[in-house]
Amino acid sequence: MSAQPIHSHQPDRVPRNAEGIAAALDEARRLEFYRQLLAVAPEDAEGVLKRWWAEAMLDTDPRGDRLTEAALNGTLPTTPLAQVIAHRKQAGLPIE
Repeated sequence: MSAQPIHSHQPDRVPRNAEGIAAALDEARRLEFYRQLLAVAPEDAEGVLKRWWAEAMLDTDPRGDRLTEAALNGTLPTTPLAQVIAHRKQAGLPIE
């Protein structure tokens, strides 16, 4: 038996590259993304891309408004970090 995610998503909803991320952001956020990307040293660009990819994924999530409301109301389900780390170790996934 294989485990399936509880909440499926389309990982390609936002491509993991600068062009895909920029296309998913509104104009003001797109300008800030490019400003930050161009301001960092090349070896630090990956961190900017990862952060803004996550932002773009949240912005394009069809459930985004409900998730934001639940987070603000304190009703968003959470998982303890120790449990997430243990799960990733057990699955042989990196922990960064």
